[in-house]
Amino acid sequence: MNRIGIIGSGSIGAAIARLAVRAGYEVLIANSRGPETLAGLIEELGPRAQAGDVRAAVEFGDIPVLAVPLAAYSNLPVEAFAGKTILSTGNYYPHREGRIEQLDSLENTTAEYEQSLLPNTVIVKAFNNILFHHIPNLAHSTPRTALAIAGDNDEAKTRVAAIVDALGFDTIDAGTLAESWRFEPDSGAYTPIYAADLEGMKRDYLGDPGAPVSAERLGELLAASHRPDVAARQF
Repeated sequence: MNRIGIIGSGSIGAAIARLAVRAGYEVLIANSRGPETLAGLIEELGPRAQAGDVRAAVEFGDIPVLAVPLAAYSNLPVEAFAGKTILSTGNYYPHREGRIEQLDSLENTTAEYEQSLLPNTVIVKAFNNILFHHIPNLAHSTPRTALAIAGDNDEAKTRVAAIVDALGFDTIDAGTLAESWRFEPDSGAYTPIYAADLEGMKRDYLGDPGAPVSAERLGELLAASHRPDVAARQF
């Protein structure tokens, strides 16, 4: 039985957990508030799911999913992640994290910054350029929807791509962590590309059901992407 640990029970972490259970994975979910706060989600997910602490989630499967804000990294048991490949879903939102000079100055991408906070790990970015409610709507879509991944280790990217595939998406290799800006917020390959009605999504993003984006189309969008002015990011 495939197993996956998910750190973070917010909208993205929960959406990935739901897909993982449907794909036949056993899932262990952890959050900052404690396993007892996850009773409702675990009941929804069924017998393949359980709650635990962060260390348990890290150890539960080969590749843990990290779906927490950057501000929460300081509370993680960093040593528990050593030697692990990590599927990171995070983005930099200044209104949530506060300003981070390394990111505002473009010294680092968000993924590079995450890597610096989790030494002795291998970060692979995925699921950070799609809205949480588009994840279940577009999994196993026809045509099959593609997501971008980025990382500095080809073997690790291949392993993460296999998970993303099992959850119902194709992948496009967007390059290294230094190139992961191509699917960061405001880049041109971020969440609006999956909108069914872009103007409607601007008015009510939760009301948009999403629309498939093929691997070929995502590749075009990544190639045409531009590096955002991160210091100007407000949302």
